[in-house]
Amino acid sequence: MTKTKALLIGIVQVAVLFLFSMGMNKLTDLLHLKIPGSILGIVVVFILLKTKVIKLEWIERGANWLLAELLLFFIPSAVGIMQYIPMLENDGLQILLVVIFSTVIVMLSSGIVASRITKRKENKSA
Repeated sequence: MTKTKALLIGIVQVAVLFLFSMGMNKLTDLLHLKIPGSILGIVVVFILLKTKVIKLEWIERGANWLLAELLLFFIPSAVGIMQYIPMLENDGLQILLVVIFSTVIVMLSSGIVASRITKRKENKSA
């Protein structure tokens, strides 16, 4: 596959994922749901993948690119924090502790889940 073709496939896949997200945002607005549309979009894509309505190959390249460039998507949020400097001066330590604690919890729970999935797969193959 040529680089140009691979790039175009990746762009189309990212566009499809973006459309899922935007469509789910509209749906949550219309139905007045309290769950973010992007989360609902992830759930819908997961269900579609599990039921084999869509194939992983149809979105894999775009999803991998989004994951690889995830850090770039946090830059606008980090810049936006600058307008809350007085709050950070007052409560910055507490916020930092909550962020560190929640990150550790997420890392631990992700590791436990991954370990259990790996053990389950090993037991099935044995």
